[in-house]
Amino acid sequence: MNYLKDKLWQIEELGFDSKYLGKTESIMALGNGYLGTRSAAEEHYTNERRNTFVAGTFNKFDENEVSELPNIPDLWWMDFIINGENFTLEKGKVSNYSKRLNLRTGELTREFEWTFETIKLQFTFRRFVSKARRHYLSSLVEIKNLAEQSARIQICSGIDGQVTNSGSQHFTEGEKGLIDGRFMQMMPRTKDSKIDFVFTVAHDIKAANVSERIEMGRRQIFMNYFFDLPSKESALIEKRMSVYTSIDNDLSNHQAAAIRQTAISEMKEIEMHSFDDLLNESSRKWEEIWNKHPIKIESENFKDQLAIHFAKYHLHIMTPAHDNRMNIGAKGLSGEGYKGHTFWDTEIFMLPYFNFTHSDIAKSLVTYRYLGLDGAHKKAKANGYEGAQYPWEAANPTDGEVTPVWGAADIVTGQSTKIWSGFIEQHITSDVTFGVKQYIDVTGDKEFAEEKAYEILFDTAKFWGSRLEYNTEKDCYEIRDVIGPDEYKEHVNNNAYTNYTAHWNVTYALNLAEELKENQPVLFEKLNQKLELERVLSDLEQKVDKIFLPQPTEEGIIPEDDSYLEKEVIDLSNYKAVDGVDGLFHDYNLEQVNEMQITKQADVLLLLYLFEGLFSHELKLKNFDYYEPKTTHDSSLSLSTHAILAADLGKLDESYEFFKKACNIDMGEYMKSSDDGIHAGSLGGIWQMIVFGYGGVRMIEGQLRIEPHLPNAWKELTYGFDYQGQSITVKVTSDGFELTKEANGADITFISKGKNYTLKDRLQLS
Repeated sequence: MNYLKDKLWQIEELGFDSKYLGKTESIMALGNGYLGTRSAAEEHYTNERRNTFVAGTFNKFDENEVSELPNIPDLWWMDFIINGENFTLEKGKVSNYSKRLNLRTGELTREFEWTFETIKLQFTFRRFVSKARRHYLSSLVEIKNLAEQSARIQICSGIDGQVTNSGSQHFTEGEKGLIDGRFMQMMPRTKDSKIDFVFTVAHDIKAANVSERIEMGRRQIFMNYFFDLPSKESALIEKRMSVYTSIDNDLSNHQAAAIRQTAISEMKEIEMHSFDDLLNESSRKWEEIWNKHPIKIESENFKDQLAIHFAKYHLHIMTPAHDNRMNIGAKGLSGEGYKGHTFWDTEIFMLPYFNFTHSDIAKSLVTYRYLGLDGAHKKAKANGYEGAQYPWEAANPTDGEVTPVWGAADIVTGQSTKIWSGFIEQHITSDVTFGVKQYIDVTGDKEFAEEKAYEILFDTAKFWGSRLEYNTEKDCYEIRDVIGPDEYKEHVNNNAYTNYTAHWNVTYALNLAEELKENQPVLFEKLNQKLELERVLSDLEQKVDKIFLPQPTEEGIIPEDDSYLEKEVIDLSNYKAVDGVDGLFHDYNLEQVNEMQITKQADVLLLLYLFEGLFSHELKLKNFDYYEPKTTHDSSLSLSTHAILAADLGKLDESYEFFKKACNIDMGEYMKSSDDGIHAGSLGGIWQMIVFGYGGVRMIEGQLRIEPHLPNAWKELTYGFDYQGQSITVKVTSDGFELTKEANGADITFISKGKNYTLKDRLQLS
């Protein structure tokens, strides 16, 4: 990986090694939220993963499998045959190889010189997924003959439906053919969900005396192009592609025949525009994103600035802002990892970015959870509970739980390990509530609150009321047999994070009910009729003060669960020092790790960060010092939380080390880190570390707090955010910070170091 101080919008790979294809396929992925595609090469390699996904198009390959995003037919594919030799970078001499992504424009470029026997060619590949045209993709290839003699070129390019999801084929064969003598189309359908897809491809070859021949194979349609390339001359191959589906919400007619015509019409409409015209059109849409609350960091390490560009780029290419039936996958749209499913990663790690900067996208994401109430009801009912129990993994919002039951191999038994998260990792329900409430607090969206959010807040509290288990000996209500954020501890009782967030959820619902009864009785009665609130609230009032909340020990340590502090302590330094994750499981199985004081990711510390108003500085410091050495950070979600909390505690040097490690999860030198896809939640964490951690922004019990503290490596930080409809810019230096907003009479109040302030237009604080 090659990062340059004077190119803060570029990530680059120098040199080619087919053992490490996955890294740049993922971190240089392209997309626009409607679809996402790994940046695999045009030509084929054994270790490649040629994945392209369309958001929300979930399908089940088999009744015994869970739904996943299907890997759609490959559109980028091109095979080159030069003088009868199949072109590949695994033979011959490759020089001046560079593969780079322009984060600002979304353009991927790959270029190199290839020499084999008498052949010497210079290749330049350019491609983009349009941010301006939801369905459109484009590729441009230039081949220059550097040899002294002519080269005979054959290019095979089209639509390849033989790709799968690691062997699972989600599509029927589908109709395929050539329209108007120039537009190739393939129309497969997903087997279970019955979604029609329409793929359209057209080529424009700029070379002398080109001949062509169409071919079709099983699940394939492609063109063969033949031409001679004289010495010192160049050929251009432009490939224009589009993807449509029968669930697209920008189509008025969802019949396959009508979609086919729409796709052809779009291709004809843009024929007058060049590759660069269409790229510039897309780039202008990207510029709108970059101009919204830009972040500027003056740091000793230029990669800090590059990291936030990288994070924001990926947050926008993987988020389906166009359709509230869809949400963000844990790997975005950059790989098969986690099957495209949505986790708590959205609410705790990614939604905050959108809440504070793009409220329209945030509204779509929280609306998805409202649409998911039916699925949450299904899960609660199946488990014998009431209300809304959100699924650990979600696909279509009404589906309910879609977590696979079996996972990786057990190192001791050799059997598949059961994935208990879908059964007992239940904090997701209060995580959803937390995200929804943050959306309301930050945006002030009263309409959404009254029409959707309050129902979620009450329905989740209803679940917790039915989930609580009474302990007669202790006269308290417990939450037993769960997994907390620390997924190395299964079947524990009274996980601190789960219990505290459930208590918060219930308490908030009770307070909200009192507020609505007094100020909006008609709305309360409407919700009462739908959710039986009077009965539910009466039950919650009886239980709330008896919910067991783990208290600090004499040493000031909050137990992660009832048994954690009694378990064996081992030295984790060797496991924490190596690249990659899960090294622990080369020596132990999960059952053994379950009996040790080993934490996968922030658990108690996440609680202290999200609900900081409940805990003293001293208590947070003691728990940080106790739990961090026992944390492997095997989850990509862990480092950002530790960075923010360390900054809050004044451990700025330690915080900055966590920050750098978090930025390197995908961007770092380890070339196997991102094979399954980028780590979506950690990218939201990069923004949070900067704005929440060093910028000091936080929502504390519904109030805005701003208390910046820069790491020593930073001289200055400028960032912005939206709050209650107002756009605020903050500039932080070692001497203090300045806030500015438009002087429009809409004053903003906030807290800083225990004092209340009002921002009218400009305010300087030391």
